[in-house]
Amino acid sequence: MRKPIIAGNWKMHKTVAETVALVQELKTLVAGGAQAEVVVCPPFTALYSAGQVLAGSAIGLGAQDMYWENQGAYTGEVSPLMLKDAGCRYVIIGHSERRQYFAETDDTVNKKMKAALEAGLIPILCVGETLGEREAGDTEKIVGVQVRGALHGLSAEQVAGIVIAYEPVWAIGTGRTASSEDANAVCSFIRRTVAGLFGAKSAGEVRIQYGGSVKPENIGELMAKSDIDGALVGGASLEAATFGRIVKY
Repeated sequence: MRKPIIAGNWKMHKTVAETVALVQELKTLVAGGAQAEVVVCPPFTALYSAGQVLAGSAIGLGAQDMYWENQGAYTGEVSPLMLKDAGCRYVIIGHSERRQYFAETDDTVNKKMKAALEAGLIPILCVGETLGEREAGDTEKIVGVQVRGALHGLSAEQVAGIVIAYEPVWAIGTGRTASSEDANAVCSFIRRTVAGLFGAKSAGEVRIQYGGSVKPENIGELMAKSDIDGALVGGASLEAATFGRIVKY
């Protein structure tokens, strides 16, 4: 049985003080128990402080990106070992905003996946199509290429333990959400792709999230679907009360 996982991607929001206040409030809200695993992904500058507050709690800490080397002359980058040292258990890799604004490619995503796993981090791999690609009927083609590229060279055991987030680019921060049927169809396609590459066992164990304008109002319908194992939440994760409602769907 796959345990649902709901993660909040805060993007470039929250100072250290704001982060501490938010995770303290969220820790109280989730203390009563949630049926899903809960993860928050603050900005790099607030990771250590958030980790201190969350230590020993049921909420996991994740980062929003990382470089694929452990150290070196890579000005401005953050390594997987640094994330581990700050208390991270998860790391988002390949988010569409990284692909769109920072020239992330399937090759660099693959390098980051391997480095994260080697460091003992659990990757949350993001895949998804643009509106133009969807309207052209290329959703499965695009998502399939991204999945195969990101997972190239990994073992079946490694893939079974990661998280994949289907995030249609056209639904991120737009208020538009894929219907639960459409979202589940793509998540099912991702699972079939994993099965074809790594076997039924890995496909049955890998957790697949949906992301894209997830709100308290639509989380229940999404989570009721057969192949949706959680959500990667953007704007709605920036308020403890709202995120708490999503977590306790």
